[in-house]
Amino acid sequence: MSLFVREKPFYRAFISLTLIIGLQNLITFGVNLSDNLMIGGYSEAALSGVALANQIQFLLQMLVMGTCEGVVILSARAWGAGQIQTVKQAAAIGMWIAMLLSVLMWAVVFFAPHAVLSVFTGDEAVIAEGARYLRIICFSYLFFAATSILLAMLRSVETVKIGFVVSLSTLIINICLNYVLIYGKWGFPELGIRGSAIATLSARMLETLIVIGFVKRFDDKILLRFRELLRINQPLLRQYLRIGSPILMSNTIWGAAMAAQTAILGHMGAAAIAANSIATTVFQIVTVITYASASATSVVIGKTIGQGRMEKVKPYAKTLQLLYVAIGLVTSVLLFVSKGYVLQFYSISGEAKELALRFMTVLAVTVIGTAYQMPALTGIVRSGGDTKFVLYNDTIFMWLVVLPSSALAAFVWNLPPLAVFICLKSDQILKCFVALVKVNRFRWIRSFERAA
Repeated sequence: MSLFVREKPFYRAFISLTLIIGLQNLITFGVNLSDNLMIGGYSEAALSGVALANQIQFLLQMLVMGTCEGVVILSARAWGAGQIQTVKQAAAIGMWIAMLLSVLMWAVVFFAPHAVLSVFTGDEAVIAEGARYLRIICFSYLFFAATSILLAMLRSVETVKIGFVVSLSTLIINICLNYVLIYGKWGFPELGIRGSAIATLSARMLETLIVIGFVKRFDDKILLRFRELLRINQPLLRQYLRIGSPILMSNTIWGAAMAAQTAILGHMGAAAIAANSIATTVFQIVTVITYASASATSVVIGKTIGQGRMEKVKPYAKTLQLLYVAIGLVTSVLLFVSKGYVLQFYSISGEAKELALRFMTVLAVTVIGTAYQMPALTGIVRSGGDTKFVLYNDTIFMWLVVLPSSALAAFVWNLPPLAVFICLKSDQILKCFVALVKVNRFRWIRSFERAA
């Protein structure tokens, strides 16, 4: 059997979905990068404050994205089987869950910003800046949740260009408002970090309006009526919880683990916080195709199973793994080559710049592992129906390997930030061996009745 399938529709579907979702992700992360660059040019304390506040945003993103993945898995199969009503019902379930999570997160952040930020660092200047940002940005959580679910619904039926349009609009609005509100240009007051928060909130509100307008007037596949989002199909809810709850739990654990990682580095000083923020933001920018490949895989594999073409799933999975490795190698080179240029845009201390440079060198190596194992597990295995495995795998690696070793390195052995950072990213390589075995044993292919 050839390592690569010879079907143009397969490559056309995977590549087109990956590129368009990748462009959308690129612009989405471009919003974070514009915040980092403009705030980084304002003050290091403000940059560190935004970095910590964004950890709360990241946890919400993981929760909402976990909800979205459950929607996509159910809806992609329904789309393959021609069951449009199921797509609508899955979106309704996802919307209720995502909105509930965002309201809870808003309440915690709005009423106790100092308490939340003090978990990450003891630097009062950084906490004060982060609290100013959080009290405004938390109002964007509801808009982000609604937009994400609607885009997930559209993505599951292979409508992805609207996501690019939405992200591009957000980026343009965010950059313009950042410029005038942070620094007080064109007659606007100089608001500093609060200006950045207002800019992002405004952009999130706009993107929600754009998606609603598209669904209402231009979508010709789902034909959703928004009152349909108010009704919950109980049998499908039980199915969603069986399939989606392990994904939501996995993403929750992952988001909490990322917050713990930031807390570990945060207690090593403001320079480590700033360096980690820069390195992580650049990493997110250059890995947009990697994360897009996982989303594209969920649609391609889910649709194939929904169509009943089970004989195609194995060859597709083998070919996809080779494509992941190629993506990882290209991404590694791009990250390594670009690391020096990016730092020129930041007004931070020499210590922070040196740390950021070293952190990005580490990421240039581990990104190859990320590019393979992440889409293999969250794309292939999850969309195949085995949604519990990633939960178990992430829990073991993160909470029994990565975090304990990193905490020991930082607080017991008193190793430098670079050594701690290597410990924090070690799982990206270790998980590759697990993914290789799991995917190629093909025991993850399950029907809805056996899923989860």
